[in-house]
Amino acid sequence: MRKYLLYGIAVLLASCQNGDKKATQPDAAHQPPVALSQSANSEAFNLSFGEVMTQYYALTDHFIAENDTGITAASQRLVQATDSLKLDELKADTNIVATARSYAIGISSELKGLLGETEPEPKRKSFQLVSEQLYDLVRTVHYDRQIIYQFYCADAFSDQGGTWLSHSRQVRNPYLPKKKLDCGELRDSLDFRH
Repeated sequence: MRKYLLYGIAVLLASCQNGDKKATQPDAAHQPPVALSQSANSEAFNLSFGEVMTQYYALTDHFIAENDTGITAASQRLVQATDSLKLDELKADTNIVATARSYAIGISSELKGLLGETEPEPKRKSFQLVSEQLYDLVRTVHYDRQIIYQFYCADAFSDQGGTWLSHSRQVRNPYLPKKKLDCGELRDSLDFRH
Protein backbone atom coordinates (compact mmCIF):
# COMPACT_ATOMS: atom_id res chain seq x y z
CA MET A 1 0.00 0.00 0.00
CA ARG A 2 2.82 2.36 0.85
CA LYS A 3 4.23 1.65 -2.60
CA TYR A 4 0.95 2.78 -4.22
CA LEU A 5 0.81 5.88 -2.04
CA LEU A 6 4.35 6.92 -3.02
CA TYR A 7 3.57 6.19 -6.67
CA GLY A 8 0.41 8.37 -6.47
CA ILE A 9 2.33 11.27 -4.88
CA ALA A 10 5.00 11.05 -7.59
CA VAL A 11 2.35 11.15 -10.33
CA LEU A 12 0.62 14.09 -8.64
CA LEU A 13 3.88 16.05 -8.37
CA ALA A 14 4.76 15.30 -11.96
CA SER A 15 1.37 16.54 -13.19
CA CYS A 16 1.68 19.73 -11.12
CA GLN A 17 5.09 20.44 -12.63
CA ASN A 18 3.73 19.98 -16.18
CA GLY A 19 0.88 22.33 -15.35
CA ASP A 20 3.38 24.99 -14.26
CA LYS A 21 5.28 24.65 -17.52
CA LYS A 22 2.11 25.22 -19.52
CA ALA A 23 1.27 28.31 -17.50
CA THR A 24 4.66 29.91 -18.23
CA GLN A 25 4.35 29.48 -22.01
CA PRO A 26 2.63 32.40 -23.77
CA ASP A 27 -0.86 31.67 -25.00
CA ALA A 28 -1.19 32.53 -28.69
CA ALA A 29 -4.81 33.58 -28.19
CA HIS A 30 -3.72 36.25 -25.69
CA GLN A 31 -0.90 37.72 -27.79
CA PRO A 32 -1.53 41.19 -29.23
CA PRO A 33 -2.07 41.16 -33.00
CA VAL A 34 0.98 42.07 -35.05
CA ALA A 35 0.38 44.61 -37.81
CA LEU A 36 1.39 43.42 -41.26
CA SER A 37 2.82 46.81 -42.06
CA GLN A 38 2.43 50.32 -40.77
CA SER A 39 1.67 53.02 -43.27
CA ALA A 40 3.19 56.46 -43.03
CA ASN A 41 -0.15 57.88 -44.26
CA SER A 42 -3.71 57.71 -43.01
CA GLU A 43 -6.07 54.94 -44.05
CA ALA A 44 -8.37 57.49 -45.74
CA PHE A 45 -5.49 58.77 -47.87
CA ASN A 46 -4.33 55.23 -48.71
CA LEU A 47 -7.83 54.19 -49.80
CA SER A 48 -8.24 57.25 -52.01
CA PHE A 49 -4.78 56.83 -53.54
CA GLY A 50 -5.42 53.13 -54.05
CA GLU A 51 -8.49 54.07 -56.08
CA VAL A 52 -6.36 56.37 -58.24
CA MET A 53 -3.96 53.52 -58.95
CA THR A 54 -6.81 51.06 -59.65
CA GLN A 55 -8.35 53.43 -62.19
CA TYR A 56 -4.96 54.18 -63.76
CA TYR A 57 -4.29 50.45 -64.24
CA ALA A 58 -7.78 50.03 -65.75
CA LEU A 59 -7.00 52.86 -68.18
CA THR A 60 -3.71 51.17 -69.09
CA ASP A 61 -5.56 47.93 -69.81
CA HIS A 62 -8.00 49.75 -72.11
CA PHE A 63 -5.10 51.30 -74.04
CA ILE A 64 -3.58 47.83 -74.41
CA ALA A 65 -6.92 46.48 -75.66
CA GLU A 66 -7.35 49.58 -77.87
CA ASN A 67 -10.87 49.90 -76.47
CA ASP A 68 -11.90 53.50 -77.11
CA THR A 69 -15.13 53.28 -75.09
CA GLY A 70 -13.19 51.76 -72.19
CA ILE A 71 -10.51 54.46 -72.45
CA THR A 72 -13.18 57.15 -72.15
CA ALA A 73 -14.93 55.50 -69.19
CA ALA A 74 -11.66 54.73 -67.37
CA SER A 75 -10.41 58.29 -67.97
CA GLN A 76 -13.59 59.69 -66.43
CA ARG A 77 -13.25 57.41 -63.40
CA LEU A 78 -9.58 58.38 -63.02
CA VAL A 79 -10.50 62.09 -63.15
CA GLN A 80 -13.04 61.48 -60.39
CA ALA A 81 -10.57 59.48 -58.29
CA THR A 82 -7.85 62.10 -58.74
CA ASP A 83 -10.20 64.97 -57.90
CA SER A 84 -11.35 63.03 -54.79
CA LEU A 85 -7.82 62.31 -53.58
CA LYS A 86 -7.70 62.97 -49.83
CA LEU A 87 -4.54 65.04 -49.79
CA ASP A 88 -5.63 66.71 -46.53
CA GLU A 89 -5.15 63.28 -44.93
CA LEU A 90 -1.55 63.07 -46.14
CA LYS A 91 0.86 62.96 -43.20
CA ALA A 92 3.44 65.38 -44.55
CA ASP A 93 4.51 69.00 -44.35
CA THR A 94 2.64 71.70 -46.25
CA ASN A 95 5.21 71.88 -49.07
CA ILE A 96 4.80 68.18 -49.85
CA VAL A 97 1.01 68.47 -49.72
CA ALA A 98 1.14 71.50 -52.06
CA THR A 99 3.42 69.63 -54.49
CA ALA A 100 1.14 66.59 -54.40
CA ARG A 101 -1.89 68.81 -55.03
CA SER A 102 -0.20 70.38 -58.07
CA TYR A 103 0.51 66.91 -59.53
CA ALA A 104 -3.08 65.81 -58.89
CA ILE A 105 -4.42 68.93 -60.62
CA GLY A 106 -2.07 68.33 -63.55
CA ILE A 107 -3.20 64.71 -63.87
CA SER A 108 -6.86 65.70 -63.80
CA SER A 109 -6.32 68.45 -66.38
CA GLU A 110 -4.41 66.15 -68.72
CA LEU A 111 -7.12 63.51 -68.45
CA LYS A 112 -9.76 66.09 -69.32
CA GLY A 113 -7.66 66.95 -72.37
CA LEU A 114 -7.44 63.26 -73.23
CA LEU A 115 -11.24 63.06 -73.12
CA GLY A 116 -11.42 65.86 -75.69
CA GLU A 117 -9.17 64.03 -78.17
CA THR A 118 -10.66 61.98 -80.99
CA GLU A 119 -7.57 60.24 -82.41
CA PRO A 120 -5.67 57.42 -80.67
CA GLU A 121 -2.17 58.94 -80.89
CA PRO A 122 -2.99 62.21 -79.04
CA LYS A 123 -4.83 60.15 -76.40
CA ARG A 124 -1.72 58.03 -75.91
CA LYS A 125 0.43 61.16 -75.64
CA SER A 126 -1.90 62.49 -72.91
CA PHE A 127 -1.70 59.13 -71.18
CA GLN A 128 2.10 59.37 -71.30
CA LEU A 129 1.93 62.77 -69.56
CA VAL A 130 -0.50 61.38 -66.96
CA SER A 131 1.93 58.49 -66.36
CA GLU A 132 4.85 60.86 -65.79
CA GLN A 133 2.89 63.05 -63.38
CA LEU A 134 1.49 60.04 -61.50
CA TYR A 135 5.02 58.65 -61.13
CA ASP A 136 6.11 61.98 -59.62
CA LEU A 137 3.02 62.01 -57.38
CA VAL A 138 3.76 58.50 -56.05
CA ARG A 139 7.34 59.56 -55.28
CA THR A 140 6.10 62.73 -53.56
CA VAL A 141 3.53 61.09 -51.26
CA HIS A 142 5.46 57.83 -50.74
CA TYR A 143 2.42 55.65 -51.34
CA ASP A 144 3.27 52.50 -49.41
CA ARG A 145 0.52 50.02 -50.12
CA GLN A 146 2.04 48.36 -53.19
CA ILE A 147 5.13 48.23 -55.35
CA ILE A 148 4.72 50.34 -58.48
CA TYR A 149 6.89 49.62 -61.50
CA GLN A 150 7.85 52.18 -64.13
CA PHE A 151 8.53 50.89 -67.64
CA TYR A 152 10.04 52.61 -70.65
CA CYS A 153 9.74 51.78 -74.34
CA ALA A 154 12.17 53.62 -76.65
CA ASP A 155 10.08 52.75 -79.73
CA ALA A 156 6.95 54.60 -78.55
CA PHE A 157 5.91 57.84 -80.23
CA SER A 158 8.10 57.43 -83.32
CA ASP A 159 11.18 56.54 -81.28
CA GLN A 160 10.78 59.44 -78.82
CA GLY A 161 10.06 56.93 -76.07
CA GLY A 162 7.37 56.70 -73.43
CA THR A 163 6.91 55.54 -69.85
CA TRP A 164 4.00 53.97 -68.00
CA LEU A 165 3.33 52.46 -64.58
CA SER A 166 2.35 48.93 -63.68
CA HIS A 167 1.56 46.83 -60.61
CA SER A 168 3.34 43.90 -62.26
CA ARG A 169 6.82 43.20 -63.58
CA GLN A 170 5.27 41.84 -66.77
CA VAL A 171 5.79 44.13 -69.80
CA ARG A 172 2.50 45.08 -71.47
CA ASN A 173 3.05 48.17 -73.60
CA PRO A 174 0.02 50.52 -73.81
CA TYR A 175 1.58 52.57 -76.64
CA LEU A 176 2.30 49.81 -79.17
CA PRO A 177 -0.03 46.98 -78.11
CA LYS A 178 -0.57 45.48 -81.56
CA LYS A 179 2.98 45.95 -82.87
CA LYS A 180 5.21 45.55 -79.82
CA LEU A 181 3.25 44.57 -76.71
CA ASP A 182 6.45 43.37 -75.06
CA CYS A 183 8.51 46.49 -75.87
CA GLY A 184 9.63 47.88 -72.56
CA GLU A 185 12.30 47.77 -69.94
CA LEU A 186 11.95 48.19 -66.22
CA ARG A 187 13.21 51.65 -65.41
CA ASP A 188 12.27 51.98 -61.73
CA SER A 189 10.36 50.30 -58.92
CA LEU A 190 8.78 52.36 -56.17
CA ASP A 191 8.53 50.46 -52.92
CA PHE A 192 7.85 52.64 -49.88
CA ARG A 193 6.53 49.78 -47.74
CA HIS A 194 8.10 49.47 -44.29
